Amino acid sequence: MQRGLMLYTLYDLNLAAWEPVRQLAKAGEALFSHPYLPFSYTQSGRAAAAMCEMFERGTRRYRKPVFDIGTVTVDGRELPVHEEAVLEEPFCRLLHFRHEGAHDKPRLLVVAPLSGHFATLLRGTVRALLPAHDVYITDWTDASEVPIAHGAFDLDDYIDQVIVHLEHLGPGTHVMAVCQPSVPVLAAVASMSAGNHPCVPPSMTLMGGPIDTRVNPTQVNELATSRPLEWFERSVISRVPFGYEGAGRRVYPGFLQLTGFMSMNLERHLGAHMKLYEHLVQGDGDGAEAHRRFYDEYLSVMDLPAEYYLQTIKTVFQDHALPEGKMTHRGNPVDLNAIEKTALLTVEGELDDISGVGQTKAAHALCGGIPDARKRHHFQPKTGHYGIFNGRKWREVIMPEVTEFIRASA
Repeated sequence: MQRGLMLYTLYDLNLAAWEPVRQLAKAGEALFSHPYLPFSYTQSGRAAAAMCEMFERGTRRYRKPVFDIGTVTVDGRELPVHEEAVLEEPFCRLLHFRHEGAHDKPRLLVVAPLSGHFATLLRGTVRALLPAHDVYITDWTDASEVPIAHGAFDLDDYIDQVIVHLEHLGPGTHVMAVCQPSVPVLAAVASMSAGNHPCVPPSMTLMGGPIDTRVNPTQVNELATSRPLEWFERSVISRVPFGYEGAGRRVYPGFLQLTGFMSMNLERHLGAHMKLYEHLVQGDGDGAEAHRRFYDEYLSVMDLPAEYYLQTIKTVFQDHALPEGKMTHRGNPVDLNAIEKTALLTVEGELDDISGVGQTKAAHALCGGIPDARKRHHFQPKTGHYGIFNGRKWREVIMPEVTEFIRASA
C-alpha cells in the first residue's frame, strides 16, 4: 500500500511540477491567437498557438465537468431546465432535471456508471430523455473527496444506494442502467421484488452492461480474469494522499483507470489529437471545438472506492456470480426469478468493445419470472459502446424505442 501512496503522490507532484510551464503555454496560446496580432492570421501563428494549446491540454488536471443543460423543447415549447440535488449522501447525489413539461411524463431514474468517469458523461443521454421523461440521475462522488470518517463503500452499498433512490422517488419510477450499473441495478430490483417492495420499478432498461461476461469476452473482461484479485489489490489500489478531503482512503485512482482506457485505443487517441492540431492550424474552429468537448469530458476521471472496485472485479468478472446464481446482497441470495412485475429492455451495440454482444441480452434468460411479452431486446448495428447512449444513433433510433418501451410498461 505504501507503493500505492507513493504512486499517487508522484502523480500529483508531476502535475505540480509542470504547472508553471503549463501556465506559460496558456499565455502563449492566448498571445499567438490574439485577434489584434497580425501574426495570429498566418499559418505560422496558428501553428504556434496550436502547439501551446496542445501542451497546455496535455499537462492539465481535468476537473469535474458540469451538465449545463439549460433548456429543453417539450411539445414545441422551449422550457428552462433546473438542475437540483434532491438527495445528498457521502458517495452520491441524486440530481433532478426539473422543467415545467415533466409533470405528466414517466419518472425515470438513470443510474450512471461508477467506473472512472463522472455522471456528466451521460449529458447527451439525459438531454435526449428530457422531452419525454421526468429525469433523475445518480451523480457519484469522487472517492478522493469523501472523508474517511464516512467509512467504506462496496458493491452491497451500491445496490443499497439504488434501492434508496427508488424509495425516495416512490412507486412508478422506471430505472435505466448505463453499462456497469446493470449488475447492481438488476440485483437491486431482484432484492426489492423478493420482498414485495412497493417501489419495485415497472420497467428496467439495461444498456451495454456486463451481466454475463463469459459471453464474447472483451479485452476488459480478459484483463479482469488474467490475474488473481490479490494482484489488483497490490498493484492498482492506492491511498489518497494529504491535501484531499478523502486523505487516507483506499481507492482505485482515476488516473490509472484513464491510462487503461487510453491504452486500449492508443492509436485512435493519438490520431484524434493530431487532428486537433490540424484543425487549429487550418483555422477549423468547429472541428477543434468538437474535439475539446469530447476530451474535456473523457479526460475528467474520478477515484473509485477500493472496496467497491475489488468486489466488482471478483463478483462480476471473476466469479460470474450473477449468471451462476451465486450472487448475494447483504448475505441474502439474489434471486432474479423473483422479478415478475418489472418489464425488461436490453440494449447492445455491435461494435461494443467494453461489454461484448450477448453479455447484456443474457439478462433475459436469467429473469425467468418476467413474461416474454414484457421482455424486449434492441441490437444496434455498427455502433460502439458509447454510441448506444450518446450521439445520433442514440437520439434517432435507440432513445425513441426506450421511450416507447417505458410508456408501454407504465
